[in-house]
Amino acid sequence: MPSIGHIALGIAASKFSRKNSRTVWTPFGAAVVWSAISLLPDVDVVGSRLGIRYEDTWGHRGVTHSFAFAFVVGLAVYVFGRLAKFRAAKIALIAFALVAIHAVLDAFTDGGYGCALLWPFTDERIFAPWTPIPVAPMGRAFFSAEGLKVAAVEMVMFLPALLYA
Repeated sequence: MPSIGHIALGIAASKFSRKNSRTVWTPFGAAVVWSAISLLPDVDVVGSRLGIRYEDTWGHRGVTHSFAFAFVVGLAVYVFGRLAKFRAAKIALIAFALVAIHAVLDAFTDGGYGCALLWPFTDERIFAPWTPIPVAPMGRAFFSAEGLKVAAVEMVMFLPALLYA
């Protein structure tokens, strides 16, 4: 996925997280933070620069696309929330959901090797039974005609999240 959907969900989570809660962030600042959390599983692309292959456990859509990773992120956000005196449980659950949803959405794409959703119990990569989300070209190739077509499809698919936000 070219990340437009992940960003849209991050922006929607930003609005949801602020509902009935005190915050020190502006709406824009909160949207940036929640979108970054939503994109966090894709930090694994750095591994390709370090010689980690896509299909390896620590490769793209491996460990960082697991429910275990989502749990660790949620736990870290909970600790941060407690220290900052925010509604820690609420923001931790939102962070967990964003990271877990990222992995599940990537399993619905029509390319790659699937996602290691159940790591550390298994390294098996899982695809959803239906893969309606086109996978985008990576890197600069995203700005090709194919990449822009995929971005347009995602804009339509995630329009409800953007409208909510």
